[in-house]
Amino acid sequence: MQALHLIRYLADMTSSSPPQTACPLARTLELIGDRWSLVILREIIKGQHRYSDFSHCAERIPTNILANRLRRLAGYGVVARVPSRSSPKRHEYHLTSKGAALLPAMQALARWGGDQLPECYAPPEQFLALTVEELPTRDPD
Repeated sequence: MQALHLIRYLADMTSSSPPQTACPLARTLELIGDRWSLVILREIIKGQHRYSDFSHCAERIPTNILANRLRRLAGYGVVARVPSRSSPKRHEYHLTSKGAALLPAMQALARWGGDQLPECYAPPEQFLALTVEELPTRDPD
């Protein structure tokens, strides 16, 4: 019986059914509120663009979760999946303008963590000084 509930839960997560809420905070958290999505976006901001780059970051994102999050972020237009220049069989991930617009929220969360969580280091000034306009983006044509 538990397996059936799990299957229904997973189906609900991937279905294209209407959202459960119109609350912007709740909907945003559905997209980027998991443990990994903002880490992926942080890595892209740092200049990492390949799947292998993300899988080797300090947080060691499990590969099945990484693939899922990249698909979801691309599906919502937060990142663009583009063929790699070095190998057309491989892809790179770049911020779109929608993804770049998350920068101020990411900076605020990093500041809060640095200020309020004693086990965290202060966020790098270089990151906090970035502006949305400075981030390279690739929007779909």
